[in-house]
Amino acid sequence: MNRNLTIDRPTFVTHLECSLTGERYEADRLHGLSRAGRPLLVRYDLEAVKAALSRDTLGARETDMWRWRELLPVRRTGNIVSLGEIETPLIPIPRAAGSPNVLVKDEGRLPTGSFKARGLVMAVAMAKELGVTRIAMPTNGNAGAALAAYATRVGIETIVFCPEDTPEVNVREIAMQGARVWRVNGLIDDCGAIVGKGAAEGRWFDFSTLKEPYRIEGKKTMGLELAAQFGWELPDAIFYPTGGGTGLIGMWKAFDELEALGWIGAKRPRMYAVQASGCAPIVRAFEEGVEHAERWEDAHTVAAGIRVPRAVGDFLILRAVRASGGKALGVGDPAILQAVDDAARKDGLLLCPEGGATLAAYREAVRTGEVDEDERVVLFNCATGLKYPMPAAPRTLDRHAPIDFELL
Repeated sequence: MNRNLTIDRPTFVTHLECSLTGERYEADRLHGLSRAGRPLLVRYDLEAVKAALSRDTLGARETDMWRWRELLPVRRTGNIVSLGEIETPLIPIPRAAGSPNVLVKDEGRLPTGSFKARGLVMAVAMAKELGVTRIAMPTNGNAGAALAAYATRVGIETIVFCPEDTPEVNVREIAMQGARVWRVNGLIDDCGAIVGKGAAEGRWFDFSTLKEPYRIEGKKTMGLELAAQFGWELPDAIFYPTGGGTGLIGMWKAFDELEALGWIGAKRPRMYAVQASGCAPIVRAFEEGVEHAERWEDAHTVAAGIRVPRAVGDFLILRAVRASGGKALGVGDPAILQAVDDAARKDGLLLCPEGGATLAAYREAVRTGEVDEDERVVLFNCATGLKYPMPAAPRTLDRHAPIDFELL
């Protein structure tokens, strides 16, 4: 699957590194997990980036995801794939949050309607660069949709496996965007086991969360954007819906890289990994003080995107949360649904359930004194609420009958 690369733009990747052991791996080769069975992290010559790129130069560019190209791994311009990855806005929700200092980073504005576009556009671009022709991946919905869209755009064959209760809209959009999608009678890690078996037999390349190195690099652009949007001083706290945790890991990596460039200082936001109480392996591991999370049995929640019983990057999530002075927080489905309802009715912003989980967690953190209402806080809404079920609106009006305008 590998081929020689022709470099036709400035690139600063030096090597890949095992996130557990620090073992080095050669760049420009196709890799999955490290020999220790853990995610690989892309490393850059940040001194060279610092010499080549200034904040002023960056500020003059279009505010899309690819403005950060010196801190991204794609070497050949011809391998960049895009469906229009914009910088997502920060939206205040003062009524629902009870504070003017709370902003929602609305990732639902991205292609395919979710933040999965960030990670999958980068992973697919690198798969193209490294000669991959067939990909398989497990998904709870939105990641499969993003993979299908980008892989189809570059002509990579794609097979997606999802739990049988995956929302119908997700299954259909995956199929409509060119992937072969299969419903599986199990959870996402059961789907992942099928993908892993096929990969071991050489049938496809395994695109499971963190089992290839480049989804982190796409997701880290959330942290790069936040720094720029906040004038190069980070917020006090970030609430992030955490299943596989790629985005939280990626943002933490982004902050380190920005500090090395001299663009931000040493201050970090407190990172809050938000899970549903019906599937909270990271919360349990955090509370027990351990570095690896045991599988969560009988996982269930309305927030399907964070229904991940076991995360291969569990220790990276927990390290970032602890190093930041944050916490892993669990919230129940009733609180999630109430938060979604409140944001829509009070502030006009339609959150997905996973985004609702971050608002519910923020409210609880304020109640317990974990977070002060005066602090600058960012909540991540990871997908458009338009993909999710909404309450019925059954009222009708007969235009031929007398109209009671007072009742209207």
